[in-house]
Amino acid sequence: MTLATAPRSDQDDALPALIRLAGDRFTCRAYRTDPVDRATIGAIADLAQRTASWCNVQPWQLVITSGAGTERFRAALSAHAASHTGIDSDFAFPEEYRDIYLARRREAGFQLYNALGIGRGDKAAYARQSFENFRLFGAPHVAIVTTPAELGPYGAVDCGAYVGLFLLAAQAHGVATTPQAALARHAGFIRRHFGIGEERKVVCGIAFGHADRDHAANSYRTTRARTEDAVCWVDD
Repeated sequence: MTLATAPRSDQDDALPALIRLAGDRFTCRAYRTDPVDRATIGAIADLAQRTASWCNVQPWQLVITSGAGTERFRAALSAHAASHTGIDSDFAFPEEYRDIYLARRREAGFQLYNALGIGRGDKAAYARQSFENFRLFGAPHVAIVTTPAELGPYGAVDCGAYVGLFLLAAQAHGVATTPQAALARHAGFIRRHFGIGEERKVVCGIAFGHADRDHAANSYRTTRARTEDAVCWVDD
């Protein structure tokens, strides 16, 4: 049997599919109101459950909202965030952004502001757009990702890997996503709202739903550094 006539394997399709999913996925900042059906959400979670974790502990647990549950949380979180501007997180936020990290952060921010027609230096408009985090960008669903307190940072690292696969699984199902560290600023409030015990720490949220493709906030894509900027090869 020649290579040309050999039957294709599933692996022949895997790489192109992964390249397409990773390339097409973006952080959605405006959603339609129509919900994602429960079967699709379950299929996304089923695939994300295949995430590798240290010693296979699978530390992640999720609270996923729909319908009135999302609207109650959106309203309560918005009200809380408006009156509590400090950080109440379970994991330390960055102390500051410097050098290339600051440059990348600024570039991403200015891309969003330019798309929305927000002028440079308009701090009031910056703040209004940032507050959209607490409105979940209008998404009909949010997943709150938590980890056991006793597993510390490594439990959170495992949850980060889970989030990455959740995003790709959602993309494969035609569902847009927004990974939201901003929600972790109000970890205590989130635990109280959902009745999550103190033994679990809030890692982040993931807003998701169907993207509003006509909204200006979804009209641009962020850049990525070159592989050479991130990888150091050691051959000898």
